[in-house]
Amino acid sequence: MTNYIYQQPGWPKFSWSNEIIAAPLAAVRHRQGHLLGRMESLGFPQRDEAILQTLTLDILKSSEIEGEMLSAEQVRSSIARHLGMDIAGLIPADRRVDGIVEMALEATQNYAKPLTAERLFSWHSLLVPAGAHGAATLKIGTWRDDAKGPMQVVSGALGQERVHYQAPPAVSLPAEMALFLEWANQTGGIDPVLRAAVAHLWFVTIHPFDDGNGRIARTIADWALARAENTSRRFYSMSAQIRRERNAYYEVLGKTQKGPLDITEWLRWFIGCFDRAIEGTAVSLAGVFRKEQFWKTYTGISFNDRQRLILNKLLDGFKGKLTSTKWATLAKCSQDTAQRDIQDLIGKNIMIKDSGGGRSTSYSLIEPAAGDN
Repeated sequence: MTNYIYQQPGWPKFSWSNEIIAAPLAAVRHRQGHLLGRMESLGFPQRDEAILQTLTLDILKSSEIEGEMLSAEQVRSSIARHLGMDIAGLIPADRRVDGIVEMALEATQNYAKPLTAERLFSWHSLLVPAGAHGAATLKIGTWRDDAKGPMQVVSGALGQERVHYQAPPAVSLPAEMALFLEWANQTGGIDPVLRAAVAHLWFVTIHPFDDGNGRIARTIADWALARAENTSRRFYSMSAQIRRERNAYYEVLGKTQKGPLDITEWLRWFIGCFDRAIEGTAVSLAGVFRKEQFWKTYTGISFNDRQRLILNKLLDGFKGKLTSTKWATLAKCSQDTAQRDIQDLIGKNIMIKDSGGGRSTSYSLIEPAAGDN
């Protein structure tokens, strides 16, 4: 029989090589601090937009890892409502989406609160609401009982299943989770990023729930990282990066769960994934940074409300050519007013007339140079 990590003598006294992880950990902590500084310098509208984009991506990708596809529009709307953000195009979200959003926000908005069994039970109830498909066969908001046999992670067709992992027996869960929660709530001793990595591994290895263990493990890591940064604002998505590296994630997780208590390789992968998640922020939030650059460049110039509306639409990635007719429609003004607005911006060297003419005349934004702010 395979010896799992929790069956090793000394469990759960993990060890690792500081010599191997010291350099990558220092590098990612530097990148983390640089990102937080950059995001804190954003204006309030851009910062809110960055948070909304990041949280939407994080929730979508965390569900995708488990094979569940959520509506991006519902997730975005639910987050905006929960955070009191005034955005256009809000749509109703179903109970499943609202529950997942509430769980994610509760974890990071209340990062200073200790992690408790009751808090985890609440998260699980939000993640698997009563009445949801398959919920009737699950124990919701409490530890699993293994009434149907041991908790196993399997793949393959019926009768040809392959067991990838078997979790500790249910009878040991109260003691296992008490030990985990006591450790998770500690501060100091090890770097907070390492604490997030160990917490993720430790929780998903215990696998205390009938369902949702992966998503809750990632939520615990987000809670721990928010504690490390002392802020509830999320500007990067670990779940999105794990989704990109899903095969590598499962491979290193599987090897670690079947290995010794030395978890150096897991920590090295987690730190690398965290580093790539932060790096990916520059891509996923490119539009936010672009908009911030633009408005900082022209901070001393006066714009009317119509001009601000259309300029923001262009900065958000306006599809097609902008004509005076489209301007008039979007800004709800006359054609003459639209032309005056456009000519004013051309005179300020903010817009330019495209080649061509007549009825097809269109206009484009002049992007400020990177150093103009």
